[in-house]
Amino acid sequence: MKSINQNKSFKTVAVIVVVGVILGAAILLWKKDSGTPAGPETGKEVAQAPAGKGGTKEGAGHGGEEGLVKLTSQQVQQAGIKVARAGAETIESSVQLPGEVRFDQDRTAHIVPRVPGIAESVQAELGQVVKMGQVLAVISSPELAEMRSTLNAARTRMDLARSTYEREKKLWEDKISAEQDYLQARQAYEEARIAANNAESKLRALGVASGKGQVNRYELRAPFDGIIVEKHISLGEAVKEDSNVFLLSDLSRVWVDVVVTPKDLGVVRVGETATVKAAAADLSATGKVTYVGALVGEQTRSATARIELVNPSLAWRPGLFVNVSLVQNAKQVAVAVQSEALQTVEDKPVVFVQTPEGFKAQPVVVGATGKDHVEVLEGLRVGTVYATTGSFVLKAEQGKSSAEHED
Repeated sequence: MKSINQNKSFKTVAVIVVVGVILGAAILLWKKDSGTPAGPETGKEVAQAPAGKGGTKEGAGHGGEEGLVKLTSQQVQQAGIKVARAGAETIESSVQLPGEVRFDQDRTAHIVPRVPGIAESVQAELGQVVKMGQVLAVISSPELAEMRSTLNAARTRMDLARSTYEREKKLWEDKISAEQDYLQARQAYEEARIAANNAESKLRALGVASGKGQVNRYELRAPFDGIIVEKHISLGEAVKEDSNVFLLSDLSRVWVDVVVTPKDLGVVRVGETATVKAAAADLSATGKVTYVGALVGEQTRSATARIELVNPSLAWRPGLFVNVSLVQNAKQVAVAVQSEALQTVEDKPVVFVQTPEGFKAQPVVVGATGKDHVEVLEGLRVGTVYATTGSFVLKAEQGKSSAEHED
């Protein structure tokens, strides 16, 4: 009986062990198929969080700090951006006036024949550079031939009258001839001499030689060094004594006629230095004001001023429209920047200041404006490095970055 009970107990324990093994296996299989990560996997996910944060920071840096344009030194060089330091400057305010280049009337001549005739030869060409005394054209003139013939006849009569006078004088001194004959001979000689002098003076007034050669030949010569800017004569053409056959001008110096309104008459004074720039060409020069009109035009309500320019390369051509700048006053300022450095962002003036990362748009308050510099009242200190040439490139880059940041 005792043996039977022991067998039953053994069987019960075995069943319990088998059930336990089965339950343990089931639990292990359930854990293996589930998606719950173990402890080390969770630690790895937390470790990725700073990297994600760093990526966000890098994305914000593309737009940069507000107003900041990030550029490397190589990018700055490629963009052609140049820098300068803010500092004290003399700001010169100026007045701008319109003008036009003109011939120097003191060195411009209308060449006329002075005697009528036919163009026998024409040596000068339009645009030719000629020297003083150079023959421009030769005119065959019957009137000139008559004048020279008259001179030759007057000289012959004068020579004959002088011989008669000298003979009668000697006879009178030797008491051979009467004094009356001597006086008549002297009078005839004086009249012949006066006639010869008059005939010679007429030729001299025409600027022609009275010597030998063709009596009808009239040579037109250049009165000074210059350029033939107009030509109105051709071979075989009949010309009058008052015809403007050539216009000669010395273009090594030119005038600039300036239109001056009444409010600017106080600025434009004789002796002032003016800067002249061509409106349609890359030309600039300085000259002196030599004349200011005393009257204001009834129609234009403006006066005329004149500036003389040296023109060695002949680049300043008459008829060229120009802008004339005259300094109105000068002011010494503590801080100034170059005019090209000033840009407008959101309707406010800014200057792009250099930083270790690139350039930052610095709002400024400006004051006096000059030809090349602008006074800065607020926003910059002396010695601040800022962008000059190429600052518009920085403005464009900043606008581009702002647009990307908004998107």
